[in-house]
Amino acid sequence: MNAPVPADALARAERQARQARLVAALAPLLPEGGLLYTPEDTTPYECDGLTAYRQRPLAVALPETEAQVQAVLRACHGLGIPVVARGAGTGLSGGAMPLADGLTLSLARFNRILAIDPVSRTARVQCGVRNLAISEAASPYGLYYAPDPSSQIACTIGGNVAENSGGVHCLKYGLTVHNVMRVRGFTVEGEPLEFGGEALDVPGLDLLPVVVGSEGMLAVTIEVTVKLVPKPQLARCIMASFDDVRKAGDAVASVIAAGIIPAGLEMMDKPMTAAVEDFVHAGYDLDAEAILLCESDGTPEEVEEEIGRMSEVLRGAGATAIAVSRDEAERLRFWSGRKNAFPASGRISPDYMCMDSTIPRKRLADILLAIQAMEKKYGLRCANVFHAGDGNLHPLILFDANDPDQLHRCELFGADILETSVAMGGTVTGEHGVGVEKLNSMCVQFSPEEREQMFAVKRAFDPRGLLNPGKVIPTLNRCAEYGKMLVRGGQIAHPDLPRF
Repeated sequence: MNAPVPADALARAERQARQARLVAALAPLLPEGGLLYTPEDTTPYECDGLTAYRQRPLAVALPETEAQVQAVLRACHGLGIPVVARGAGTGLSGGAMPLADGLTLSLARFNRILAIDPVSRTARVQCGVRNLAISEAASPYGLYYAPDPSSQIACTIGGNVAENSGGVHCLKYGLTVHNVMRVRGFTVEGEPLEFGGEALDVPGLDLLPVVVGSEGMLAVTIEVTVKLVPKPQLARCIMASFDDVRKAGDAVASVIAAGIIPAGLEMMDKPMTAAVEDFVHAGYDLDAEAILLCESDGTPEEVEEEIGRMSEVLRGAGATAIAVSRDEAERLRFWSGRKNAFPASGRISPDYMCMDSTIPRKRLADILLAIQAMEKKYGLRCANVFHAGDGNLHPLILFDANDPDQLHRCELFGADILETSVAMGGTVTGEHGVGVEKLNSMCVQFSPEEREQMFAVKRAFDPRGLLNPGKVIPTLNRCAEYGKMLVRGGQIAHPDLPRF
């Protein structure tokens, strides 16, 4: 009698056979060098900016034309191979993490700016164009693209559409969804799709807000038309120091309550200011428990008036020191620390996990104090930087992924932050997406009935569930298992929340 074949050997054989079928189907469709499938070639694609979770795909396709994208999608659909679209890989929630039995569709070669129209103030670009490149191309016309994620030097507009990205100026100028007019792409079957248009309104259902922020689950974005706005004549930034995080949090609410909408309103706590000051030497007050960066832009007269009003409000809220940028170089220096918060954190810890919850502005101090208590509870440090103006938090939990216990505590820490944010009237994500990172936390915020409605939208676009499956929307079974894990660990902090 022959000995039974080990299960892991069978799994490897099945994967190899599946990979061989995929490579045979795609190789004739792509240019030379446009299909990667050896371990050394696919390893660079095994994760996005969330490095704690990794998985190599069966293969990576790098098409150069729309016809090639369409052909690849049709071939994968025929084989029943799931597809994960990927841009620059700067996402922070694992939205572009590959599937072991799937294809990663890299759109990095779609990097052309197709048209800049200074009259209509629009730019038509391919999905792989970098965020900052749009503003650079529009600059000769006195225009720029307003959403400015901290990764704008590298992140792509297709990824921005997938995650509905924001940036430090989103308070005044809005998120990606407020600055995109049209998205063109393909369904998982390779059918052409177009959302929105270049007019103020479009016929039929307005599905543009559905695809923006859908994290690659509904369609593959190929081309985007964005709005451009005039570059302000002047911008100045206030750096305000506070000796107490509650005073800083209350100051944010006071600025908005005064009827002021700054171009940017950001907050950093003491651990974060120390990390970034050592990295970029932005001139931050290292004695402050928290600092606010408040920017005003517009005409010189508008800026002078608004800076004066904001300074008055900040002093009334308890600011211990206020510095106003004297020139453009100093303004950029003030912002350099905020823009480099993530790499600065990477210098002081082997790994970090960046959370992305959103809370009402009036609860900023409450969540910061709660996070300080969680640091003791989980035995890990956390540095905080966030879009204070719209309550979008970015706590960076510092840990060592090589230590399984630290990774586990980090995951529990992150889940606690998200659950506490929901209990305070917020949500589990603001601009980084759900991906795989916040999948369990969706069980806390949304009921089974609500999650089923989300699945219904996905099925309308992707009946077989082949486009970025297993992300964003948790199944009933996953939520049930998550609930059991929290009960076993005694981690349920807010039993009144709807869950599972």
